[in-house]
Amino acid sequence: MTENALFSATDQPLDLAVLVLPHCSILEVASVLDPLRNANRHLGRDAFRFRIVTPDGKPAPLTCGIELPASGPLAAAKGAALLMVIAGYRLAEVATRPLIRDLRRMAHGFATIGGVDAAPWVLARAGLLDGHRATVHWEDLEDLAHAHPQVEVCPDRYVIDRNRLTAGGAAPAYDLMLHLIRARHGAGLARQVAQSFLQSPRPGHTAQIAPAPGPLTADPSLDPRVARVLARMEASLDAPEPMARLAADVGLSPRRLESLFRSSLGTTPGAHALSLRLAAARRMLTDTAHPMAEIALRCGFSSPATLSRAFRRAFGHPPASLRRPKA
Repeated sequence: MTENALFSATDQPLDLAVLVLPHCSILEVASVLDPLRNANRHLGRDAFRFRIVTPDGKPAPLTCGIELPASGPLAAAKGAALLMVIAGYRLAEVATRPLIRDLRRMAHGFATIGGVDAAPWVLARAGLLDGHRATVHWEDLEDLAHAHPQVEVCPDRYVIDRNRLTAGGAAPAYDLMLHLIRARHGAGLARQVAQSFLQSPRPGHTAQIAPAPGPLTADPSLDPRVARVLARMEASLDAPEPMARLAADVGLSPRRLESLFRSSLGTTPGAHALSLRLAAARRMLTDTAHPMAEIALRCGFSSPATLSRAFRRAFGHPPASLRRPKA
């Protein structure tokens, strides 16, 4: 992780603009802004000055159904030292050519540019991550690396490489903001902010999906052996492992593993693994243009027909029905 000047101790205020794209999560916006707001409260002054902008200056519709007001269009971000872009779903719709053009044109005016969740896709399309290390939400790591080989894509929670910042989602964005607070104003303030949110920060180099138990499975109510099996399932969607092998690797019989799954999760290991693979397929169907054969392969199904049968049984309609019609 390569630092930049923004991450140096200083009493000077930091001006930042947050470009919120439609159909992102309110949690991602809050994870960027609320730690900074809280730091200002503890300091008793505006050490961080921020404003929200949208591509056209209109309120941005968020995934929770509310609209987020903005101070103006992207041009209103001029003068900020840091531009943070937040994106979520429907990138083909929101990452328009005019937006990419404007980002490319305005980029030199910011000391640092960052992206949260799906926003690294937007920055990469604008050529703003070329030659940099970067991360993106774990579901998109492979696709981003394939589409933009000039970007060194890594699975870290967040990455700081010179004048580019990227975070894999809401929680990593919160961690990144705490790191920024700590670097500029000391560990004491960062600790106060973390305590306000009852959250302990995680380092940027931590993998988004840990091998066991990780951020998606670290539940104290789970038997540790169940947590390890869950992590294995989540890490091998494209090549599902036999339940007997999973059970043996955590020192259990298949029958005992099934019993623990039923008591902990109310389902069987096989049913849970299938639900994970179908959820991944559904996301790819709605969020990517990958052909059905590739989706089937990457989600551990032997053929599109096998995927279609499992999908129809689970959801009551064929996977092709989720594909958006071409304009």
